[in-house]
Amino acid sequence: MIVYLDTSALVKLYIEEAGSAAVATCVERASAVTTVRVTYAEARAAFARYRREGGLTPAGLRQVVRDLDAEWGAYNVVEVHDPLVRRAGGLAERHALRGYDAIQLAAALEVRGAAADLEFASFDGPLNHAASRERLRLAPIQ
Repeated sequence: MIVYLDTSALVKLYIEEAGSAAVATCVERASAVTTVRVTYAEARAAFARYRREGGLTPAGLRQVVRDLDAEWGAYNVVEVHDPLVRRAGGLAERHALRGYDAIQLAAALEVRGAAADLEFASFDGPLNHAASRERLRLAPIQ
């Protein structure tokens, strides 16, 4: 099984919070972990927010960034390209998604087209609803 992690799920691999153990279990049983290129920037932004809000020390922030950088190469990363962005535009309109959420969904659908055994992992309610409507199987992480 391939698991697709959106940013809300991937961050839980690096920041201990509700759902972290479930995501770790999902990743452990997966044959591959996939995400889209923009997840890196979104994750770094989330880490910085945790730091600003006092959830990470400066040293803690540096460590989670090092951990992400060390593991990023092990993920199957979907590149952002014109057809994917155009598909995301349609998904944003159809499901009332934010831009990056639509890109996440478009990337997962692209992966599903190449690999039928895919689970979609997200903690974003509207994104999960849209993924279900697009017939993606949701990972059992909630």
